[in-house]
Amino acid sequence: MTESTQTRPQFPPATAFEKTVNGKQTHLYILKNNNGVEAAITNYGGRVVSLFVPDKYGKLTDIILGFESVDGFINSKEPYYGATIGRFANRIAKGKFTLEGTEYTLALNNGPNTLHGGTPAFQDVVWDAEQTDEATLVLTYLSEDMEGGFPGNLSVKVTYQITDDNAMKVSFLATTDKTTVVNLTNHAFFNLNGEGSGTILNHIVQINADGYTPVNSTLIPTGKIEPVAGTPFDFAKPTTIGQRINEDHVQLIDGRGYDHNYVLNQHDLSTPVATVIGDKIGIKMEIYTEEPGMQFYSGNFMQAQNVMKGGKRDEHRTSFAMETQHYPDSPNQPEFPSTVLKPGETYQTQTIFKFSVAQ
Repeated sequence: MTESTQTRPQFPPATAFEKTVNGKQTHLYILKNNNGVEAAITNYGGRVVSLFVPDKYGKLTDIILGFESVDGFINSKEPYYGATIGRFANRIAKGKFTLEGTEYTLALNNGPNTLHGGTPAFQDVVWDAEQTDEATLVLTYLSEDMEGGFPGNLSVKVTYQITDDNAMKVSFLATTDKTTVVNLTNHAFFNLNGEGSGTILNHIVQINADGYTPVNSTLIPTGKIEPVAGTPFDFAKPTTIGQRINEDHVQLIDGRGYDHNYVLNQHDLSTPVATVIGDKIGIKMEIYTEEPGMQFYSGNFMQAQNVMKGGKRDEHRTSFAMETQHYPDSPNQPEFPSTVLKPGETYQTQTIFKFSVAQ
């Protein structure tokens, strides 16, 4: 379907994203390909605000939960909508880790633990932005030594690109002048039936992972990798999110649903690690990544505290996240893949969210 036969996406007004935050200017950037797929991204937190992809009827549908203005993101009760996450995605136990004999202490913002880099973190900063063409946005940020408690001046570049095969490609690059840890991801909240369309429990999910990392009551990995076979965490075959989410399983009880890291089977960027299909309008999302893990979050902590772009509240489990990443608490778990980055090395990774219509 050509762009001329589709209704143009309705983005929030750009003026609602013009604001000075901590002395830097925020904006809204529109990216598009040749098929009518368009994304809106703000440099406040490096966030995906909207993503319009065609459904089975050819209608362009916004599948990302977000706000009508930069103030909406700033004041949100949920700080991570659409954001670039860093310096360290997911949880670090007790906000502490030791690196080269030095113990570092982070801000606690998730009970006894540090979540997504603590606070403030990458979702709170205004990134420098350059739109290099109509499909590509390059965001850069220098996280200074000991910002958030992390060592090293970390230079970060995140590139968002809307490709002509109807994908959103997110590329991360980072370098440091001092040994540190780094684990970056994007935290888009998806509803493949469209933002504000209700529950995601009937979405069909398939994850190419034989194992996952079970967690304790504060959602820190126990250090074990357990098989998903025979458990509610087995998505080797296409299964709805809601089919087993309420089973009497200690991991579902502690996580209030799915909020777990999957240990992805061997893969590269040519094979999807996960596929999700919306049940109402047939939008299919395939996820490709170079990361070893993926956090599947089923919107368990959503409490209808925010009014989103479409005027609907973010009700319980009306969106999900698939956060490609290294495993949670890796700095404290030496048996997990390393997240250490040293001077002279380059952290570089890609994740691709590709969209089509389920057949």
